[in-house]
Amino acid sequence: MPASAFPLLPAHGPGALAPGSDPGVLPADVLIADEDNHRLLLVDPLGRIRWQFPSGPAVPGAGEFGPPDDAFVSPDGQQIVATQEMYDTVSLVSIAGGRVVASYGHPDTPGSAPGFFSHPDDAMVLPDGDLLLADIVNCRILALSPGPWHVVRQFGTTSSCFHNPPAAFGSPNGVFPMTDGNFLVTEINGDWVDELSLQGHISWSAHPPGVAYPSDANEISPGRYLVADYSTPGQIVIFDRAGRLIWRFAPTGAEALNHPSLALSLPNGDILVNDDYNDRVIVVDPRTNHIVWQYGHTGVPGSTAGYLSNPDGVDLAPPYSLLMTHASTMGHP
Repeated sequence: MPASAFPLLPAHGPGALAPGSDPGVLPADVLIADEDNHRLLLVDPLGRIRWQFPSGPAVPGAGEFGPPDDAFVSPDGQQIVATQEMYDTVSLVSIAGGRVVASYGHPDTPGSAPGFFSHPDDAMVLPDGDLLLADIVNCRILALSPGPWHVVRQFGTTSSCFHNPPAAFGSPNGVFPMTDGNFLVTEINGDWVDELSLQGHISWSAHPPGVAYPSDANEISPGRYLVADYSTPGQIVIFDRAGRLIWRFAPTGAEALNHPSLALSLPNGDILVNDDYNDRVIVVDPRTNHIVWQYGHTGVPGSTAGYLSNPDGVDLAPPYSLLMTHASTMGHP
């Protein structure tokens, strides 16, 4: 489904990119979870805001929407699944309707009983409509089905927070689809990345090399994996399943990363990164190790055009969105 699935705002002006940015490196608009501004933004390659949720305080359902930590377009292109980690909730937002159509969790009330999360992260909508997410503080991975939402599968043991997958996970903060139908799990405790099937089989586990706080590991291609180091100074690392380093982006000085939490590979081989505490979203060219596109002012939070405040998640608009590109294989090795 094309990006026009979003009811786009008119495109006016030259946009608001950092000097030297090349709009041509992006294949589509960028969906940004702008956490501290409590909003989702769709920004085009020229740096123009084309869609926003909530669009205003009177939007139906907006009161149910907490500060978004991550946001991904659903496999059918109709909804956005937004995780509000610090609000202990997950919301499904209708793109066309501009409202929350389903939610799970209890706002600002962490817990482990049925219906509760404690810092949920990176919720993914599967093609069958189920949700898969990492429940960080509860140290478990949950699969939930709608109508009403209920847990149908759990990996890890609640509150057993150490590396012994699939029986136990050390504070998992991401569970991302892979091309073989399995999922890549990131564990904060012990700095592990694991390949997990929905049947509970672990194919391999590895330490991302030199990473202090692994965040949201995901697959670039079979045998090559990308992870952000949620640290300062931060870094972006590509590694293999043996934990061997393939590439590292760890700039210093004015361009140093500050708690980046997610990096995604683009079709041209560049890397899209949300650099959270630097209040910017960037694209890195791994061939030159240079930033070639930036939206947001480095280290300057704000809410007007061209500004972000702690952006904590990114995705691309369809047909390049993460879940759409994995729709045919998710959960089906």
